[in-house]
Amino acid sequence: MPYNTAAVPPRKEPSGQTQLPLSRVKKIINQDSQIAMCSNNAAFVITLAAEMFIQHLAEEANTQAKLERKPRRNVQYKDVANAVSTHDNLEFLEDVVPKTVPYKKVKTMALATQARLGGDLKISHERLGPSRQAPTAATNGGGDIIVNGNGPAAGAFAVALRNDDRHGGEDPNKQLELEMRQATGRDGDVRMSG
Repeated sequence: MPYNTAAVPPRKEPSGQTQLPLSRVKKIINQDSQIAMCSNNAAFVITLAAEMFIQHLAEEANTQAKLERKPRRNVQYKDVANAVSTHDNLEFLEDVVPKTVPYKKVKTMALATQARLGGDLKISHERLGPSRQAPTAATNGGGDIIVNGNGPAAGAFAVALRNDDRHGGEDPNKQLELEMRQATGRDGDVRMSG
């Protein structure tokens, strides 16, 4: 038995009825501690506004699905995420509907970031794998990927972060002082002359 996949056309005239259940919208409104009471008329208007917003978001996602190389009739998550990222009036949803990133790309980026934070210069291809390279990195001709710093990395996800002994121990104040001295190029205190 085939599913009913026909689109429900939007209403042209106000009917006094809502597509979303009004009682659920009232429950959601009551969850907000800053709102003491909400009249039925206000809840009705909020429900209509929510319906209009959902309709707008669905239309934009459908447009994104049709803009692809192979247009589709069904809307997927990536279409909604693309609509949110391309339209300025949907920008506030970027935290709620982020674009997806493949795991391999995230792993490679994390490896490069850890190497950069650890002060390592090269990441060997064995750590990244034969077909991957660290993003925003340059190769030095010898097959190694130069990230930042001056030494080879120990292993994948084994790079020490900034709270180890070579950065002043566990005390964040000592670590900050050391980093400030390194940034200014001075190893000692500045002498004041009178």
